[in-house]
Parts: sequence; structure tokens; C-alpha cells
Amino acid sequence: MKNFQKYERTYFMPPVLSYDWVKKDYIDKPPSWCSVDLRDGNQALIEPMSLEEKLEFFALLVKIGFKEIEVGFPAASDTEYNFIRTLIEKKMIPADVTIQVLTQAREHIIRKTFEAVKGAPHAVIHLYNSTSVAQREQVFGKSKEEIKQIAVEGAKLLKQLAAETTGNFSFQYSPESFPGTEVDYALEICNAVLDVWQPTPASKAIINLPTTVENAMPHVFACQVEFINKHLKYRDSVVLCLHPHNDRGSGVCDAEFGILAGAERIEGTLFGNGERTGNVDIITLAMNLFSHGVDPRLDFSNMPAICQKYENLTRMPVPARQPYAGELVFTAFSGSHQDAIAKGMQHREETDCAVWSVPYLPVDPQDVGRQYDSDVIRINSQSGKGGVGYILKQHYGMTLPAQMKEEIGYAVKEVSDREHKELSPQWVYQIFEDKYITNTPYFSAAECHFKQLDGILAQVGIQHNGRVKTIIGHGNGRLDAVSNALKQYFDIHYELTVYEEHALSRGSSSKAVSYVGVSYQNNLYWGVGIDDDIIKSSINALVVAVNRLEEILDEGKCRDERIDEIMNYVQTNYLTVTLQDLSRHVHLSPPYLSKYIKEKSGGTFGEIVRNVRMKKACTLLKNGSMTVETIADSVGYPNVEHFNRLFKKKYGMSPVQFRNKKLV
Repeated sequence: MKNFQKYERTYFMPPVLSYDWVKKDYIDKPPSWCSVDLRDGNQALIEPMSLEEKLEFFALLVKIGFKEIEVGFPAASDTEYNFIRTLIEKKMIPADVTIQVLTQAREHIIRKTFEAVKGAPHAVIHLYNSTSVAQREQVFGKSKEEIKQIAVEGAKLLKQLAAETTGNFSFQYSPESFPGTEVDYALEICNAVLDVWQPTPASKAIINLPTTVENAMPHVFACQVEFINKHLKYRDSVVLCLHPHNDRGSGVCDAEFGILAGAERIEGTLFGNGERTGNVDIITLAMNLFSHGVDPRLDFSNMPAICQKYENLTRMPVPARQPYAGELVFTAFSGSHQDAIAKGMQHREETDCAVWSVPYLPVDPQDVGRQYDSDVIRINSQSGKGGVGYILKQHYGMTLPAQMKEEIGYAVKEVSDREHKELSPQWVYQIFEDKYITNTPYFSAAECHFKQLDGILAQVGIQHNGRVKTIIGHGNGRLDAVSNALKQYFDIHYELTVYEEHALSRGSSSKAVSYVGVSYQNNLYWGVGIDDDIIKSSINALVVAVNRLEEILDEGKCRDERIDEIMNYVQTNYLTVTLQDLSRHVHLSPPYLSKYIKEKSGGTFGEIVRNVRMKKACTLLKNGSMTVETIADSVGYPNVEHFNRLFKKKYGMSPVQFRNKKLV
């Protein structure tokens, strides 16, 4: 940039440097807080608050827990004067709250100030005058001694009028423009004022160091504060206060370093409102303490309500990324952040952690009145599987299988990217529902009936192409039996790879959720079912998953009604069925029937019967402890050696190896 040569450092280092504050790594107790929203904050508004609005804001500050509140500059306007009188005359100041009023070190302003606070239960009279080199030379044209005398005379008048005015008063002095003042000179003025007031431990005075225009790095300010702290007179009778502004964006840091350097009191505003870049943000300071396990003694447990009230009264927005308070400060859009937060929250649930430690969340959002469901994880095109899974779990009680999360994450991101919008939880669920719960464009299972017969025999009514066909399948469980019926009907071969279920944790507690993943041609296809009956929910999930297999779109894969009848007959009579029996049942000659089966199914009658018997054998091997000899006989092979040879030829292992493999 051009013209940087015309600037120089305008701060002053203390004559004696001390860095004791550096040795401290944390603040172990809160300072006393003084809100200056009603004066410093109010004068920075485009449209200052009305009397009624100031009264409402005062009530908000009291509710938050402020015990000291600067209520105005009585000589500045009738509104400020009347506001102070209203508080006093209507007895609106709680017994444990002290009001503070501001006055320049000018006689008529000081007198007007005491008129305003007459009868106050307790008021701090805040006296100030500018002390910087620039102010002395350019504004007042006065020497150091003359500037000091202004402060001393003002201090004397405060002491005099306090004695003459009804009420209870304490004193505060600020060397305004402290950052541009020689530090030893600022100390000299402060000590001169204290000599007038003669404070005691029972009646303390306040010395306030305002960074009226912040002009130094925070560590410089800390050294200045430490020098004042160590050299003030009447130190045990003085409260050292800071009033940081934010011109360099370091107001919070100035305050924290200043506390380490010996300050005991902080003046600031909610959300840092103030002239130019504002005052120090008391909410951030207080919540920083809170995040380190220190009670700030201010209550921000309902931050959304405080934000709304503040915006209504000041007509100033709370930025979306305002620390601790902004709408988006707890929100994660990034996929990796969402995944880490979701896992951190799950870890807390599983381990019952006493100490808060969740990735990317310095404090628990619920401690400031925010909700995990709507505030923490929000979905857009940058989101990932962890965030989508978290939304579905928190809002709809869906605990997705780990293998499924990535696919639904990409599906949701694709919609957000295409629409260029953030997706609401309702929108996310709609995508999930359309893709995995109700997605049955090609067929459905109209009804299912089951029998216990060497495992489970299922009669499945498959609604397809405008007709319902009943297909018989056999398996080691109901879902396996239905799956085998679908495989038979569509003449497809897939593996039922993943099955998970849980009770729905939101809404009706009687609902069950099932997740089914089927492997087909090296891809995993998912379906989800929700029903009062766990069997129905699992079947619904399987049907959705199979609907997504491209092979079922080939109409030729669906046998005609006669081949379905043939397969059902074999399933039911596999132990004794012969070609002659089957020919009588379907009214076809054996030679024609044999040729018909080969043409329609791709296998011979004997191969079909053998496949059915082998599936029955697998079911019995998976369930129970029957011997191989007994199983062989029960599926139609009295000769166990013959059964072993056939089984090994089909599955590449012996029946015993198959059983042991499944048990591992």
C-alpha cells in the first residue's frame, strides 16, 4: 500500500519494564464486570435507544447478572438525564446493582451529573479527561501540569458534591486516550487524583485505563498495565479497571492480557458494540473463562434470546460468526468436521464423559441455549457422510450402518450442489426416504406367509408388471427365505451382505427400522424398511435394495407363470419329486417338460432339484447341531458320501468345512 511512511508507532513503553504477566497461562477467576452498553454502546448506534428501550435493556443486563452498569452521560442529553432519574425515582435499581455515570472534568457537567444521581442507592461517578500527547498539543494546547490540574480540580469537585448530595457515591477516574499518553505521566495523574480522594479498603476508588484508540499490540498494553498496577498509590484501596476498544481487533486479547497484568475490573459491551470498531466484547471474554472451567458470574445460558433482544433494541445485527453467539458459530458444514463432531458426540454417549471434549466445539452448545439438532450440523454441498448420518439420527432416530453413510452422504451432497442451497433436515430426510424407503418402482412384496419346515418356507406374493405371483422360497430365516424367493423369481444371484435393525428412537417407540445391503456385481445396494413389525420392516428394506439392481429391469429374467408353478412345486416336494410327478401336476409330457425346463430356466430338472436340496442343506448346517449324515438323509441323500461329493462340487468345500466357516 502507498503512504505507509506517514504512520509511526504512537504508544509509549513504561519507563521500567516488567513481564510478570507472561508467567501466567490462565485466568483463574472472573473480573468484576461493568456494562457500558447504555452509554458507550448507545452513542455508537445510528438511532440511539429511546427511554423505554433503555429501560428494557437495563432489565436485560440485570437479568444476565451485571452488578455494575454505566447508565449514561447525564449532561449529554435530556434522554440520558431522564433515564437516570427514572431508574432512581421509580426504584428500578436492584439492591445489589450499582449504576455508573460519566462526566468530563468540567464544573458545569459535574454539577449536572450530581443532579441526575441525587438519591441513588449507589452510584459510581466516572470522571475523565484526555491526557495524550495529541490531545494536549492539538486540542487543548496545554502542558502536562495544566492537564493534570484539570483532573485534580475535577476530583476535588466530585468529593465536595458527593458530600453535599443525597445518595451513596464512589469515584472512578480515567486518563482518557491512555494509549497515546506517556505511561509514567498517566500514572502521575492517577496518583494525583487518588491523593485527593484518599481511598481506603472499605471505600475503594476505581482507576480505569481506557484504550480509547487501540494503537499497540496486546503484550505492550499488558506491560503498561503491569507498570500502573505496581506503582499506583493506595493499591489495596484501588480497583484497577480496563476499558479496551477494538481498533486493532485485539480488544479481547488486551483485556485478557491486562487481567494477567493485574486488572480486576472490565468495562465493555454485549457483542462489542461501540464507536469505530467497538468496545471489548464481554460475552466473548466471559465465555472464554467459561470454556476453561471458570464461572464468569454472568448468565448467557439463553444466548438466542439475548441476541434477539439485543437486535430488537439496538437495531444492530449479531454477526453469524460472532464468537459463542452467532447463528453459525457451532455449525459445521465441512464433511470432515461433521464426521469428527458426530463421532465425538457418540463417544460422549457411550462413555458418559464428565468433561466436555468434542472436536471443533469449544463449549457445549446446549450450555448457551443452542440445540444439536438445528445448530451444530447443517447440510450443504460441502457436507459429508458424518453430518448426514448425524442429522438423520438426531432428527429422525435413524442409526445408519457405517457402510451406508458414505453413499447417502454423496446423494445428499449431489442435491445440495445441484440446487446451490443448504438442505434442511426435512429435505435431507426426504432424499433419504425417496432413495431408500419408498423406492420400489419395479416390484413390491404384496404379502408374505411363513411355515417352519427344516428352516423357513416363505410364500411371497410378488407384485410385478400389474400381476401378483406367489413364489415359494426356503431359507434359514424369514428374510433369507424371502430373499431366495426373489432370486428364484428374477433368476438373479446376489448376496445379502448387511442386515442391521434398531427400534426407532424418535416418534413411535413401537416402530422398527431395518437396513439391508445386498452385494451384486461388486456393488452394494441398500434398502431401508420402517414398520411396527420387524419382519415386515426387514422385508421392505430387502425389496427396496433388490429394486435397485439393474438386472431386474430385464423383463426376460422373469419366468412365465408355468415355470413359477414348476419351481414352487419343486420347492414344496423336493424330497420325493420326480419328473413324472411334476409332469402330471402341470399336465405336460415328461419329454416336453424336460425340454421346457431347460429352455426356461437354463438348467435340467435334476439340477433344479439338486440346487433346492443343497440350499436346504446349507440352512440346516447353519442352524442347529444335526450331524452331516442326518442332514444328508433329510434333504434326500441317504448316501452321505454321495451328498458330500455333490456339496463340495457346488460350494468348493465339504459340509463340515462350510459349517465351521460359518461359525468362525
